[in-house]
Amino acid sequence: MSPQDILSKAQQRGTDGQLPYAGAVTPQEALALIQADTSVKLVDVRTRAERDWIGTVQIPAAQHLAVQWNLYPEGKPNPEFLPQLKEVTLPDEVLLFLCRSGVRSKHAAKLATEHGYARCFDILEGFEGNKDAAGHRKTVEGWCFGGLPWVGA
Repeated sequence: MSPQDILSKAQQRGTDGQLPYAGAVTPQEALALIQADTSVKLVDVRTRAERDWIGTVQIPAAQHLAVQWNLYPEGKPNPEFLPQLKEVTLPDEVLLFLCRSGVRSKHAAKLATEHGYARCFDILEGFEGNKDAAGHRKTVEGWCFGGLPWVGA
């Protein structure tokens, strides 16, 4: 599937789901976009602690941006989220937002869209996905479960 086909499908998901941002991609689609176009950026909104202790995507550093949505250990929203995003991105870039399970990334994509970023996409399922019946992550969905490149702590 071409990058344009992926983005069209993602935008259709956005329309169908009445999302307040451009759309949503699966983890596999996100990786395909990143590999096909070096201008596509993945914005990892997890805390530094999550990235350090749990792991991170393994993609080119120039395409992997870390902008925390919440601060650790406080758990409070990062008041510098937008200024930090603006330091490392441009409003016309394709931005793919990633968090642990796909909740914070939706909020980040929405906020960025509200502030002039027109090509914001949520990465469905997140890095680790939701919990299984035993309460474990990385076992039912997400970037890791999909066998996509990542490195653990």
